[in-house]
Amino acid sequence: MTDKILAALRKLDLISGEQAATIARHEREKPFSLYYELRTLLSLGVTLLSTGLGLLIYQHIDTIGHGVIVASIALLTAAGFAYAYRKRQPFTWHINPRSSASADYALLLACLLLLTLVGYLQYQYTFFGTRYGLLVLLPTVVFFGCAYRFDHRGVLSMALTGLAAWVGVAIAPVSAFTQNDYSLPHLDSAAIGLGLVLAAVGLASDYLDRKKHFSYTYMLLGSNLALVAATSALWRGYSEPGLLSPGLAVVLILGLSAALVWYARRTHSYLFLLLGAVYGYVAVTYAYFQLENMGSGFLALAWFYFPLSSIGIVALLLNMKTILGNHEHKGL
Repeated sequence: MTDKILAALRKLDLISGEQAATIARHEREKPFSLYYELRTLLSLGVTLLSTGLGLLIYQHIDTIGHGVIVASIALLTAAGFAYAYRKRQPFTWHINPRSSASADYALLLACLLLLTLVGYLQYQYTFFGTRYGLLVLLPTVVFFGCAYRFDHRGVLSMALTGLAAWVGVAIAPVSAFTQNDYSLPHLDSAAIGLGLVLAAVGLASDYLDRKKHFSYTYMLLGSNLALVAATSALWRGYSEPGLLSPGLAVVLILGLSAALVWYARRTHSYLFLLLGAVYGYVAVTYAYFQLENMGSGFLALAWFYFPLSSIGIVALLLNMKTILGNHEHKGL
C-alpha cells in the first residue's frame, strides 16, 4: 500500500525519488508497538492463573490440605500487594502516566486472589458465620482503597461490583441467598438507588476533576445498574407490585436515557449514546403497546411502529457522528 501511494505521488511530481526512498525506508524500519498486545496477554495470563488456581484447589483439595491451600493463597496475595506497593507512584487526583504495567497486573491478580481466599475461608471454615454482608464488604473496602491509591480502573470496577453485591446482601433476607430467590421487588428500588448514586459520583468526579478518568466507569456501571433494574420493573408488571410501578419505571428509563444522550454529547461517547437509545426504545415500545392494550386507538398504527422505529434507528446510526460532534470519540 505504501509503495502504491509513493508511486502515485512520484507520478504527480509531488515528491522526489530521494524523498520517496526515505519514506519507504522509514515505513519498513519504524518500530511496531506491541503495547496493546502485551497488555491483552497480561490480562489473559492473570485470568488463566486465577482460574487455574481455583481448578487446582477443586481437584486436589483432599490431598493438598486446607492449611496449605490457605497459606499458599495468602502468600501469593500478599506478594501481589507488596509488589504493587513497591512499584507505586505518588498519589495524584489525575491520571498517572508513569504507572507500571507489571504492578497494575500484580495488583489485579492480588485482588482476584483475595476474593478466592475470602471465599475459601467462608466455604471451608465459615469464617464470617452468617454475616454475609461483612464477607462482601471487606474485599470491597480494600478494592476501593487500592483503586484510588494505585489509580487502577479495573480494580475500581471490582469495587463497584462488590458494593452492588453488598447492598443486595444488606437489604435482602438471608433466605434470598440460601434459597436462591432473587425476585424480591424491593431489590429493584435498591439497585436503581445505587445506580443513580454511582452515576452522580461519576458526574461529580468529572466536574470536580478528582480522578476524572474514573467517571467513565462510574457512569457506565451506575447507569446500566439503574436502567436494568428499572427495565425489570416493567416486566414485573402490575401482577407483582413492587416499590416501583411500570409507569414510573417508563418515566425513569426515559429520563435516564435522555441524561445518557446528554452525557454522550458532552463526552463524545458512542457507547453512552447507544445505551440511551436502546433503553429509551425499550421504554417507548413498552408504553406504546400498553396504550394499545388499553384500547386507545393505536392498533391501526401498530403495523407501522416497528418499520418506522427501525428507520429511526438506522438514521441514528448514520448520524451518530453529527449528533456527537466532530471530536475524538470515546467508549465504543
